[in-house]
Amino acid sequence: MSRVTAKICGLSTPETLDAAIAGGASHVGLMFFAPSPRNLSFDAAAGLAARIPASVSRVGVFVDPNDALLEAAIAAANLDAVQLHSTTPARAAAIRARIPVWVAIAVKTRTDLDSALNYRDAADKILFDAKTPDGATRPGGMGIRFDWSLLDGFRHAMPWALSGGLTPDNVAEAATRTGATLVDASSGLETAPGVKDVDKIAAFLKAVAQC
Repeated sequence: MSRVTAKICGLSTPETLDAAIAGGASHVGLMFFAPSPRNLSFDAAAGLAARIPASVSRVGVFVDPNDALLEAAIAAANLDAVQLHSTTPARAAAIRARIPVWVAIAVKTRTDLDSALNYRDAADKILFDAKTPDGATRPGGMGIRFDWSLLDGFRHAMPWALSGGLTPDNVAEAATRTGATLVDASSGLETAPGVKDVDKIAAFLKAVAQC
């Protein structure tokens, strides 16, 4: 059995969701951020959630959300956890009182990794993701990877996952290089922004299973 599990993020159609589940994804990510091409309406999220078995965790993805958005999304998709981008430790801690929290840390330098320590009492898991360019409209999901060697010798204070530019071709190298036991992919499994490919999903999950 693989030591590595996978989250397929930004799913928006029954076909791609089914491919993720069939391929053995441990988590699926549903996006609730209007500027993203993967953004879901509450009705669409509810429809997808109805297809997800209890064995697969549902993670809602947000960018510094307000309470109204959180509550509506949690209810619509019956979320198991929320993944927060661009959210302060205090806000993350407040949300964590309601539901388990993952916090995405945007990484470009070793100093960026240290900011994860600020969330020790505010999150259940850290997601190390690549920092997007200045002026980008989205904090992630843009196919950018960071230098994995930055994680060499880093003392992780809490459970963590690896994201940022992962594809079927590089995920095995990424998991081996960093020691990640959970990997997260989105844009690397698409044919166009927001358009997931069932074959790429299957290939990614097959590569993960062989890690």
